[in-house]
Amino acid sequence: MKTKNAIADKSITEILDDKKLESAVNREIDRLLNLYGIYHWRNNSGAVKKGKSKRPIKFGKPGSSDWLGICPDGRFLAIESKRPVGGVTSDLQKQFLDRINSDGGVGIVARSAVECYEKLKEAGVIK
Repeated sequence: MKTKNAIADKSITEILDDKKLESAVNREIDRLLNLYGIYHWRNNSGAVKKGKSKRPIKFGKPGSSDWLGICPDGRFLAIESKRPVGGVTSDLQKQFLDRINSDGGVGIVARSAVECYEKLKEAGVIK
């Protein structure tokens, strides 16, 4: 009988980050943006059921990124954070980021602070 070897099926990064939640990635990204003095805020969107009728109350723009901000050079910033393994960017989220980028802003997906740093550096946000 064959035993399954996790290391044979996954990269070491996936093994180490397998349990990392998006909330941990969000904390890392917040710290990174604070470290570089980039003006930013957390942006939530979704719906909650409220009151006796349990009618859903929607908030935020569907597909908008987890982090919004203003780059030091004035460009609009949108960062969609995802957990390192299994986080999927929806079509609405992709459309939002594409719009930000096509209008001259910086829109990225980041699965860690390191990836966020690299993409912000590539976009000229971090010198």
